[in-house]
Amino acid sequence: MNLPKVNEEDYINFVIATPRQLTATEAERVQPDSQDAPAHDAFTRLLTRLEPDAETLWADSQTQIDLSNGLLVLDDSTLDKPYSRRNDLVYRHYSGKHGMVVSGINLITLLWTDGDRAVPCDYRIFDKDTDRKTKNDHFSEMIMKAHERGFSPSMVCFDSWYSSLDNLKLVRGLGWHFLTRLKGNRQVNPQGKGLKAVSELDLDEAGTLLWLKGFGEIKVFRLIDTNGNAEHWATNKIEMTDLERVKCASFSWQIEQFHRGIKQFCLIERAQCRRRRPWQNHINLCLRAFLRIESHCYRTGISWFEAKTSIIRAAVRAYLANPLYSLIPTA
Repeated sequence: MNLPKVNEEDYINFVIATPRQLTATEAERVQPDSQDAPAHDAFTRLLTRLEPDAETLWADSQTQIDLSNGLLVLDDSTLDKPYSRRNDLVYRHYSGKHGMVVSGINLITLLWTDGDRAVPCDYRIFDKDTDRKTKNDHFSEMIMKAHERGFSPSMVCFDSWYSSLDNLKLVRGLGWHFLTRLKGNRQVNPQGKGLKAVSELDLDEAGTLLWLKGFGEIKVFRLIDTNGNAEHWATNKIEMTDLERVKCASFSWQIEQFHRGIKQFCLIERAQCRRRRPWQNHINLCLRAFLRIESHCYRTGISWFEAKTSIIRAAVRAYLANPLYSLIPTA
């Protein structure tokens, strides 16, 4: 039996280095000169051979985080696949980028951050036809797994999509604090005056104590966004100040930067495959590639953009020293 010519690190390094084309044929073309260089089939077989497992991401990320400090942020992102009619993982999802429902692969990620770093430590891929799990099922799985791994975050942040009573009670039951957005129609009881929609109340900028139906006492902050729309942030940390809320909300924005990073610098949307397992393994390896870029940038103090560009810069410098293309008269 012949040993595989490529392994996970080979694919991860290719993801980090390649600027645009993330295909097996391109991976073959850029291999160092060798009589036994891997062909494109070796990379295709790698994605099929591996067993998809989020634990491999955790094995890499656990060396980068402080279990007793920082925030856990959970959110999902849609990987655009508008032309993939036969992709096993493509469903219709709402995309914040497009502001509408689009075809794509939904990636749900649990991110650890201390305000400076953005470290993915767990993830799930929405595939309801196979595992029958909703996004909220994945939420509870990842929160429980984080507790088993020994996390003790100062705050757990998530969007209104995940602010169901079951999820709020789960986080509270683990002894953790949460900060989440609430939809305007959530029913609250202000000082025993009866249930009302949170959007109907005149809330204090510093936060107002309310009784959330089915849950208990929470503190709610109202903000007005740049479009003049009201946002409602809720926490079970009753003593939270508005300054602390602003700080936690700012830290939680790291997950949006992370979503941009994995798409722009790790080309997570660019795999040329259709079947479920190759896509699952591609996503896993792209997340682990991002982890290496993020770790390097943290140590050196450079941006993700600079880290990626510095790889290409050496090739540009070599070309300028020896240009290959010139204008040759043909007339």
